[in-house]
Amino acid sequence: MNITKNGFLLSTDKAKLQVGGIHSFLASSYWATNIPKATVEKSIKHSLCFGIYKENQQVGFARIMSDYATFAYLADVFVLEAYRGHGLAKWLVQSIRQHPDLQGLRRWMLATHDAHALYAQYADFVPIENPEMWMEIKESYH
Repeated sequence: MNITKNGFLLSTDKAKLQVGGIHSFLASSYWATNIPKATVEKSIKHSLCFGIYKENQQVGFARIMSDYATFAYLADVFVLEAYRGHGLAKWLVQSIRQHPDLQGLRRWMLATHDAHALYAQYADFVPIENPEMWMEIKESYH
C-alpha cells in the first residue's frame, strides 16, 4: 500500500521503515520506555506496519498485530512532534482501518493514555463495554 497526500507518503513497505528512528521515539514514549532495539525489530517483523514519510524522512508510524480474520490490535502509533497538526495521525488511523487485509474483523483493540478522542472520532473506537471481562499481563522494559 502506497498513498500520497499533501506531499506525504503513507506506505506499508517495511523496506522503507527507519528502525533507528522508530526505536528512538518508542524508547522515550510513555508506553514503551526503554524498549530494546531488538524488541522493536522483532515487533516490526511480526506486524503489519505503516510509515508516513516526508521526502526521505519517516515522520509517522503505526503497526497492527492481527490474525487477519477476527482480531487486530493497533499499537505504537506516533507522528513526530514537528509534523503534528497536519492531520497525519487521522490519515494514518483512517488508512489502517481501510486497509483491505483488515476488513471484516470482529474486534479491534488499542490502549491509549491521551488520544481517546482521536480514535473515537476518526476510527470508531469506543471504551470497552465490559472491561471486567478483560485481563492482562503487563511487564515493563528495564
